[in-house]
Amino acid sequence: MAMAASLALGPVFAQEVSPAVAGDGSIHAGNVTLPYSSAASPEARAFFPKMLAAGSKAPPITAPIEQSRAFYDHMNTDRAHRMMAMYPVKTHRETIAGVVTDVVEPAQGIAPRNAHRVLINLHGGAFLWGAHSGGLVESVPIASLGRIKVISVDYRQGPEHVFPAASEDVEAVYRELLKQYEPASIGIYGCSAGGVLTGEAVARLIDDKLPVPGAIGTFCGSLVDMDGDSAYVGPLLNGAPVPDHPLRLGDLPYFKGASATDPLVFPGLSPTLLARFPPTLLITGTRDMAMSSVIRSQTLLSQAGVATELHVWEGMWHSFFSDPEMPESRAAYDTIVRFFDRHLTATGR
Repeated sequence: MAMAASLALGPVFAQEVSPAVAGDGSIHAGNVTLPYSSAASPEARAFFPKMLAAGSKAPPITAPIEQSRAFYDHMNTDRAHRMMAMYPVKTHRETIAGVVTDVVEPAQGIAPRNAHRVLINLHGGAFLWGAHSGGLVESVPIASLGRIKVISVDYRQGPEHVFPAASEDVEAVYRELLKQYEPASIGIYGCSAGGVLTGEAVARLIDDKLPVPGAIGTFCGSLVDMDGDSAYVGPLLNGAPVPDHPLRLGDLPYFKGASATDPLVFPGLSPTLLARFPPTLLITGTRDMAMSSVIRSQTLLSQAGVATELHVWEGMWHSFFSDPEMPESRAAYDTIVRFFDRHLTATGR
């Protein structure tokens, strides 16, 4: 999802205050200075101002969809090329159950222990952009480091389509893969909108009485709407004003007409539904505006008896591991690979 442009809140950060980012990553807002985290890596400190400068050129979420898709495709294509230089893979496009996908495999070959395993990636992009190039960004390092096949799904998005079109596409691909793989050998993961969709897809599988996958990952977006402290503080820590209200799923064209009380939209609303979720990995960063929603999702899953892992990276922003050069990004990839290796069944049919 995208960080919302917003009005300021409170007497210190008045509306006219425009936070500024210094070369050392410090945020200056009025007479307050927020230094960049001393616990983050030197590489992250150096990259942080560059990331914000690049992101400041992004079209607003209300921009014409063609403009936004072109901007993010350019950004993600560059990221994917940088990743492929570090993490060699081979890719091809494949239509599965009528849904276009990118199949990503390690250049060195799939590891024997993963011969009967597969991962499904659901890309981010506010349910508006991210198809193909965004999916490669999330799939390339995992396929290469994990030596496992990753299938990234180009699910239907807004504004052309509305909920539950994306969930339907994920279910269609999953049903097809069940013909070849045991459900316990399939993992599903995604970042931002893809993290939200991962939860929604699992809720749909449960509702349709299908077996759940062996494990899932919801990163920088999860099972409840964005709210809590980070929805207000996160933008400030990334050089934006404190918003009057956070960006919510209902603000996105894809969720036009969807109910905010529907557990197929927000699985976190239903403890009964959550109790049937598979082991779940949750990832976020201390500067991610979605951090509170991810932490809340982990709490709800844990209360429902689900095995979870929550990893929060200090000083990291929304979807930080989309840029591969930082040690924190490599640590996130390694965490994802280890989690699925522990939880997915390795035997075939």
